[in-house]
Amino acid sequence: MAILAKTPPMGFNTWNTFGPDINEQMVLEMADVMAEKGYRDAGYKYVVIDDCWSLRERDENGNLVADPEKFPHGMKYVGDYIHGKGLKFGMYSCAGIRTCAGYPASFDHEYQDARSFASWGVDFLKYDFCYFPSFANCQHRYLTMAQALRASGRDILFSACNWGVQEPWNWMRSVGAHMYRSTGDIVDNFASTSHIMHSQMGNFNANASGCFNDMDMLTVGMAGQGFVGREDCNNYAEYETQFAFWCFTAAPLMMGADLRKVSEEYRTLLQHKELIRLNQDPECRPPYKVREDNGYTVFIRHLADGEFAIGVFNLHQDPRHAEITFAELGVPVNAGVKLALTDVITGETIAPKKDDLFVAVPGHSCKIYRARFVRDRKRY
Repeated sequence: MAILAKTPPMGFNTWNTFGPDINEQMVLEMADVMAEKGYRDAGYKYVVIDDCWSLRERDENGNLVADPEKFPHGMKYVGDYIHGKGLKFGMYSCAGIRTCAGYPASFDHEYQDARSFASWGVDFLKYDFCYFPSFANCQHRYLTMAQALRASGRDILFSACNWGVQEPWNWMRSVGAHMYRSTGDIVDNFASTSHIMHSQMGNFNANASGCFNDMDMLTVGMAGQGFVGREDCNNYAEYETQFAFWCFTAAPLMMGADLRKVSEEYRTLLQHKELIRLNQDPECRPPYKVREDNGYTVFIRHLADGEFAIGVFNLHQDPRHAEITFAELGVPVNAGVKLALTDVITGETIAPKKDDLFVAVPGHSCKIYRARFVRDRKRY
């Protein structure tokens, strides 16, 4: 079997915009847009149908059945269409008795459902945690579905979604997940974004090739519309901060906006080459929090080819002036090297510096630099 999720998975999920109002035509159109508007070429490959796709009851043989009004041609047809666009097909189930919206879920049906998904050409399974029996063991049930997917005869990426219950960063990799939801549901405002960011700043230790901390779907570009849209939705700077943090921390990038309607500025942001390059760095190192001070937080993250990234995130409304001492990044003044810096978002280059860096960061914003070592000729 192939090694899945070498780098953070990227794709689109229906829930943030459409919630229960999903149908075959919309999903096919989303695949068209991903193929035609640059998303596929930027790295987004999964088209994931979330909750509410099935009938309310299983058939006489205990099989899940797609709602024929929503998906008149069935799920294999949808999967074949998505594959024909050079993309991968994702679906949804739940570890409990029912899904979060009350549809049949996979508790005690793990192997049967995994075989159904495989027969439909599914490449990705989001696996939720609603209506989970009190007598059951959370970790064992995620292990059971991981095994069922592996036994299905098809490579299916396992996206475990238990909202951070029982600290999944300590065990999800071990039970076989490829990504795991570590938070509650996101909504389209900065209060939600910043809450999720704060909650996970110390929980990326298990992030590495094969399994990644999932902070929920992106709301970038929703602009207040859709199922989790809010009147106090994010502005451009706040969406940029959300996308930059997900990229910096190597979180999965699952878009939630209606890609058919996303404005050009948000399409450009979602396809930002250097931020995605940072997210998909092949070394897959987790970020390290260097310091939290005066309302801002400084991180570093080791990258391939001997480089590293510096991230400064200001989650407060007021601007902050951040002073970064290179010694706290592991580069003391007598190291014999300087740092050549490139602003990942703007592309601006900074002449090699030593000792420190002073950065002005507007409210609800961030600065990210790619750093490489340059020999300090004065010391040689």
